[in-house]
Amino acid sequence: MEDGTLKSPGHCGDTAADYDVLQWDTRVDCEVRQILDRIADKWSLLVIALLDQKSLRFTELKRKIDGVSQRMLTRTLRHLERDGLVERTVYPTVPPRVDYALTPLGASLHTTIKALVTWTEGHQNEIAAARNAYDQRATEDALATV
Repeated sequence: MEDGTLKSPGHCGDTAADYDVLQWDTRVDCEVRQILDRIADKWSLLVIALLDQKSLRFTELKRKIDGVSQRMLTRTLRHLERDGLVERTVYPTVPPRVDYALTPLGASLHTTIKALVTWTEGHQNEIAAARNAYDQRATEDALATV
């Protein structure tokens, strides 16, 4: 079992308009937190983004995702398949050919991810400026304490 997961996840309430954002974050058995942890990791986001274009073989995914190990890509694909976001199709050839594609559920998640990427692209200059200002303040504070 993976660190941070539970043997029997529970339900932690709904997300009505008046919910407390920490309601799901503070409970150890919350499925919402587990799902967010899974889909928000960097490898899952990249896999979902790449599979939006077309189905891909494992080696194609590995080639397109810089820095992912074979083990981590395998684990990511298994988790996404288990969550119903990716489907795996095995073709009876020698060697076996395996394709991965988004399910309708995965495609609906891609729409949300795309909105996040669009927001990031639109605000990247503001974020870069904020980072530079922060780094400058941190450097000045460090020099002031010397």
